[in-house]
Amino acid sequence: MAVLARRLSRDPGGFTAGQLAVVRFVAGALLSLVVFRLRPGLYRPHNVRLLVSRGLSGGLVVVLYFAALARIPAGEAGLLYNLFPIIATVMSIFTFGERPTVHLALALLAATGGVALVLGEGALQMGVGWGEAAAAASAVFAATSANVIRAMRATDNAATIFFWFCVAGLPVVLPFALDPWPALGAPWASALLMALAAYAAQLLMTHAYGALSISEAAVWLQLTPIAQYALAVPLLGERPGLTGLAGVLLGVAGVAYGTVLGRRPAVRVSGAPGASRAGDDAPPV
Repeated sequence: MAVLARRLSRDPGGFTAGQLAVVRFVAGALLSLVVFRLRPGLYRPHNVRLLVSRGLSGGLVVVLYFAALARIPAGEAGLLYNLFPIIATVMSIFTFGERPTVHLALALLAATGGVALVLGEGALQMGVGWGEAAAAASAVFAATSANVIRAMRATDNAATIFFWFCVAGLPVVLPFALDPWPALGAPWASALLMALAAYAAQLLMTHAYGALSISEAAVWLQLTPIAQYALAVPLLGERPGLTGLAGVLLGVAGVAYGTVLGRRPAVRVSGAPGASRAGDDAPPV
């Protein structure tokens, strides 16, 4: 999704950040309605307040991240945005009383260090402008969204959460999509492909938050910018350096270490996801 968004926003006369966000939300909502039609009973909203909160914070994440991708290199934007798993882990200490194990904390640091090597070869020369500020702000709102999703997984399934993410997030991004839209053509096909990638990613991430703690998910989420780095080679023509390849190895090693040694049996707390979750007896799509 991020690589396609970067490519679309770089094209002359292409999509603005707000327009890409609108395409993502509209396509996601329409696809969700089709899925709900095919699977009656899948749509079961319970905690409306949190569902709306997820949509509002998610809308800000999308438009801010797309704005960053339109202004600064994808690697720089990814490096700043990818601070959100760490911020989310710190938030979870206060919201759910989660305590990452030492192994998990070390794994998160190692994976984050790998990501820094992958995406941050020019990070020391980063300035502080609107693009950097947008990426950092999107990380904070993404961390907030992660904790909101984790709280909702006790009562709402992934498909329902995603639908509200699109519906409640759409009014947030609409004011940023008032520029003239591109004519129908190849860019629209790429934009729809971006929306489909976002649909799959959000559903899978939301589903994962029903089984993993915030800190466990944070380790796995460090694979996202590594995949972005790999996809940028064929789609953006970028070429990996030795530092980036070393970062990939370190990031994957950190994820593997955290997966094997970092898990702690979940402790049920008030407001946190329990063992029984609506709609979790079958995949969300």
